[in-house]
Amino acid sequence: MLVLSDVTVFPPMKKFKNKKEEEFYWKTVRDVRKTLPYAKLICETLIETYEYIETFPTQKEREDHLKKMESAVFEQYKPVLKKFTKSQAQMLIKLINRETNQSSYNILKAFLGSFRAGFWQTFGRVFGVNLRTSYKPDKDRKDAIIERVATLIEQGQL
Repeated sequence: MLVLSDVTVFPPMKKFKNKKEEEFYWKTVRDVRKTLPYAKLICETLIETYEYIETFPTQKEREDHLKKMESAVFEQYKPVLKKFTKSQAQMLIKLINRETNQSSYNILKAFLGSFRAGFWQTFGRVFGVNLRTSYKPDKDRKDAIIERVATLIEQGQL
């Protein structure tokens, strides 16, 4: 028995209307290649953390574990994330939304509370990154391009 993986076939890309559109496409390819593995890793970590904290009997134990996780994640990923450009940070937020079907703000709010989520939203906005960014590839042309590029990268076609 031979098992084949799913392959998504997109219609051929139309020629780019102008140089700016072509630059956007190739910049998106570069940014998705760099950030998609981190978005998938963050999604897996969120699922594992959520399942693990559900095993704690009290809220205090859950909060203690989340604080430990937060500092461990910060320590592990801060050097890598500091090297991201603004556009790559925005792409990471879009891809996290794609992987989890939730905005980054809502994820932070669920795990850290609304005050700390608000702090990180404000901090991000200072640097031009919105944690409440939505991801709607069926309605937004830029999101549709991101979806196409991400799917092609996942399938090894790009």
